[in-house]
Amino acid sequence: MNNSLNNNLNNNGRPRVVITGVGVASPNGSNLVEFRAAVLNGVSGIDFQEIRYMGKWPAGTCKFDEYRYQTKKARRRGTRAGAISIYCANEAIIDSKISWKDTDKSRVGVYMGITEHGNVETENEIYELHQNNLNVDLWSHHHNPRTVANNPAGEVTLNLGITGPHYTLGAACAAGNVGLINACQMLQLGEIDFALAGGVSESTHTFGIFAAFKAQGALAFNEIPTIASRPLDVKRNGIVISEGGAILTLERLEDAINRGARIYGEIVGYHINSDSTDFVLPNAERQMDCMSKAIRMAGISADDIDIVSLHATGTDAGDIIECEAVGTIFGNSANVRINGMKDLIGHTMGASGVLELTGNIPSFKDGLIHSFTNVKELDPKCKIRGLVIDGPVKHEVNYILNNSFGMLGINSSLIVKKY
Repeated sequence: MNNSLNNNLNNNGRPRVVITGVGVASPNGSNLVEFRAAVLNGVSGIDFQEIRYMGKWPAGTCKFDEYRYQTKKARRRGTRAGAISIYCANEAIIDSKISWKDTDKSRVGVYMGITEHGNVETENEIYELHQNNLNVDLWSHHHNPRTVANNPAGEVTLNLGITGPHYTLGAACAAGNVGLINACQMLQLGEIDFALAGGVSESTHTFGIFAAFKAQGALAFNEIPTIASRPLDVKRNGIVISEGGAILTLERLEDAINRGARIYGEIVGYHINSDSTDFVLPNAERQMDCMSKAIRMAGISADDIDIVSLHATGTDAGDIIECEAVGTIFGNSANVRINGMKDLIGHTMGASGVLELTGNIPSFKDGLIHSFTNVKELDPKCKIRGLVIDGPVKHEVNYILNNSFGMLGINSSLIVKKY
């Protein structure tokens, strides 16, 4: 517990914020128990998927029940990203065990990180347009509400009757962390009392993102789809595109205690910065600055961190630059263990940060740190102290640092502490 005079305030004099519920839709699990078991046992969610105009490519697709929490009519009107968000939000609320019917919905905020949104619907409608002699009369009247940027968060509010604020936060592949950070700040400012926060991606349903990564020479392929995503391995050849989502319920510590909530962990540090150097190539110096400032905010040292969750996409430059940055910050720490998850779930874009954090959170309780799975020959340029590549390891976990970086040089680091 915090040693300040008021245990409900953190080291910076702000209300402490905790995680009280989890909702997950990933390629290898549709709830936290399934997801955690898959991660610990090295179960991949990657398989071949038929991509329009491109044929079969490795991809990660979620297998959750789209109609568990919404009607077929609402699903037809909405979007795949909205369906993932609705599923995860409802699962998180149930998991939090809050009395939803008694909750003031005007004091609930929804903060969803996204990479892009609307591509799926636009591509599908243009395809149908060309199948029907360019007859624009057949263009869907649902197009606008489906493609506006706030759609995934807005669909959640419609589904759950939430009248508080809802935002989507476009932060490329750093977006999952950014959604959590924004929610944390709004709770600390007193703007809301309960938050649904995280990230979502529907990328596997758009050929454009596959074609673009292929044009960049960054789209992974392997005849065996489960080993197509190979971060840190010398034979890695790019990104496996996946969809997914994770939404966490966040509350001020005082409120969580007052209602007797189970607490998964406490958000104690974070930082977001920008490279300002390149559209796609990351910057080790700025990543180091991001991690260092998150650690400083948490009031701890690098030696206190037990898990560093790498962004580790499987691109040559991305993996090498991140390992350089992490190796510089944590190279002298005998305590830290370093893992990643994209070899099992692919790159879930805007959901990746929060999904990967969620996969590590059970470590606080079970003391197990999951491993990279597809590192068969470690790239010497990615060799850093503490890498977990030979199966899960037993280790007491008190602090997790979660890295999530994105195009246009946006970096995010988030630290969660065992409660």
